[in-house]
Amino acid sequence: MSWIKEIEYEDADRPLRKLYDRIKGPDGNVDNVLKVHSLRSHTLYGHMALYKNVLHNTNNTLPKWYLEALGVYVSQLNHCDYCFEHHFAGMSRLVANDEKSSQIRKAVLADDFTGVFVDAQLAGMQYAKKLTMAIHTIQESDVILLREQGLSDGEILEINQVVSYFNYANRTVVGLGVNTDGDVLGLSPNESGEPDNWSHS
Repeated sequence: MSWIKEIEYEDADRPLRKLYDRIKGPDGNVDNVLKVHSLRSHTLYGHMALYKNVLHNTNNTLPKWYLEALGVYVSQLNHCDYCFEHHFAGMSRLVANDEKSSQIRKAVLADDFTGVFVDAQLAGMQYAKKLTMAIHTIQESDVILLREQGLSDGEILEINQVVSYFNYANRTVVGLGVNTDGDVLGLSPNESGEPDNWSHS
């Protein structure tokens, strides 16, 4: 559900229905963040291609749970409850440790990662905040700091792309009033080795 009209599966034309078939979950559900694109299905295609490759591609080397944690943090900074709850649920499934997930959630909500993240992971979180909240202050020195923490340039790119993606997704959701009504929290396109497999599980 959102503030604009959405096309339901049963009312979709053939191209949109084919996209829905590619992204729906095990119960046939299409997440509201994706359904909101239905009036311009080419943007749904673009959103999914970006999302799948930024977060769910085997060429990434940073842990997937950490990439999701970055998304949870960016969503909290942007006051996007939808993405926060969806991706916290997804991150928790990947972490598979209720205590650790709870610590991350508390740290994100308090904006204090003491004892939760250190070194490269902490530096990534700090970069995520600066890129989200103070983009005009970003300088080459911020990337050098990440490199000094042991992150490769490819991993720095991964962090940058995840943070940038979530800023895009958060603004789509908040700007169009997307809510979680009817969604199953935490589903994602988990077949990382198959770039064209967008089905949610």
